[in-house]
Amino acid sequence: MKLTIVRHGQSVFNQSNTFTGWEDADLTEQGIAEAIEAGKRIQRHGLHFDIAFTSVLTRAIKTLYYILEETNQLWIPVEKSWRLNERHYGALQRLNKAETAEKYGQEQVHQWRRSFDVMPPLLKDDDKRQAKKERRYQLLDQKAIPSGENLKMTLERVTPYWMDTIAPQIKQGKHVIIAAHGNSIRALVKHLENLSDEDIVNVEIPTGVPLIYELNEKLEPTNKYFLENEQG
Repeated sequence: MKLTIVRHGQSVFNQSNTFTGWEDADLTEQGIAEAIEAGKRIQRHGLHFDIAFTSVLTRAIKTLYYILEETNQLWIPVEKSWRLNERHYGALQRLNKAETAEKYGQEQVHQWRRSFDVMPPLLKDDDKRQAKKERRYQLLDQKAIPSGENLKMTLERVTPYWMDTIAPQIKQGKHVIIAAHGNSIRALVKHLENLSDEDIVNVEIPTGVPLIYELNEKLEPTNKYFLENEQG
């Protein structure tokens, strides 16, 4: 059984070196090109899908649809869930990363970005950046919507969605593609590979490069590889 996972292509916030999180940044022209190229690689490797999963953020949704269009699979069912959203960066969202490092120090920003359990500064309840104010989250339990997350909290929302929704589809023999975000994918990688809190810190997920897992009947990885350009 193969599972295909793709981080969205470059977003306008990636381009401007800005903390994104749950901010709904669109793809850049480069990001669109990365998504199309991901689709071409998937097509060349003959991968087909029965169902797709993505977040409720534009950059991931568009990446998925560019891939499905390139592979002539726009017809497959797509399920969108906030549980696949990027990690919520709290009060860091919309801030320039370099300027934030100058203000708080490189080490502090590194801890906020890369550690497993260090929290970023949280959004205040009346902050305009609160996701609770957005229509796309109005039907959710408002207590479930974070004002900031570390990777541990991201893992705690991604893992149940994997166990309850995605994994059963794979066990039924369906071919699955997931288009998501750097940290929601890192959370999934940590779960699939049973990585330690320390080891996940060093895991990087490139934008727009399909990651393939070959899984056994227990959904344990038996092989893992990226569809890099040189692989054809």
